[in-house]
Amino acid sequence: MTKYGIDVSRHQGGIDWTKVKNSGKVDFAILRAGYGKDISQKDNKFEEYYAQCNANQIPVGAYWYSYAMSPEEARQEAEVFLQVIKGKQFAYPVYFDLEEPKQFALGKAKCSTIARAFLEIVEQAGYFVGLYMSKSHLEIYITEEVRNRYAVWVAHYGVTKTSYSGQFGMWQKSDTGSVSGISGNVDLDECYQDYPALIQNAGLNGFEKSGSAPEPEPNTEQAKYFSISVDGKTYSGILTQE
Repeated sequence: MTKYGIDVSRHQGGIDWTKVKNSGKVDFAILRAGYGKDISQKDNKFEEYYAQCNANQIPVGAYWYSYAMSPEEARQEAEVFLQVIKGKQFAYPVYFDLEEPKQFALGKAKCSTIARAFLEIVEQAGYFVGLYMSKSHLEIYITEEVRNRYAVWVAHYGVTKTSYSGQFGMWQKSDTGSVSGISGNVDLDECYQDYPALIQNAGLNGFEKSGSAPEPEPNTEQAKYFSISVDGKTYSGILTQE
């Protein structure tokens, strides 16, 4: 099952979402909620895009662009992200976007700690979380433990199929796509997992639980999480909040 989508931010400007829907090219959209650690850095098109996607029945996810240089700053970013997305529903994961050169200069261990700090806060709030990075940066700057623990959205352009060897559920294949209703280039994505079913069944991302999530083992740390295997890949998330 492959779904085709786009990811957008204020840089796309005014979007005619009815034309996007009618193009037949877009099954979902990932919206930038904002960046940094201040509420004033909320993307000024996020609310409009979210409302228009809902009006046109385009399922959405979200992402937050990071400038965090420490786990403490990543947690601050996570708290602001949660403020921005509060009260909304996301059929696709919500992602941490790590791509600043100054962050990579910190090295693999620190980048991994920063990513985990953000993702843990958002996951504990009841969201299905993921990590967005380019193929090479994922491989160089994020530990295998973190890459395996969370959903991955990998960016890799100029190829017919990504050669990223780790588990991933979504591939950003181009930043020069064209879709009716959007002026200029737009990022194009392919999704290989039925995230809407996983998320809604587990009651995450603002949805009420509508299906049967796996039962956790009692009296274990893992009991707080669900773990779902799809095509040999395992995805985890919060089952219950204490």
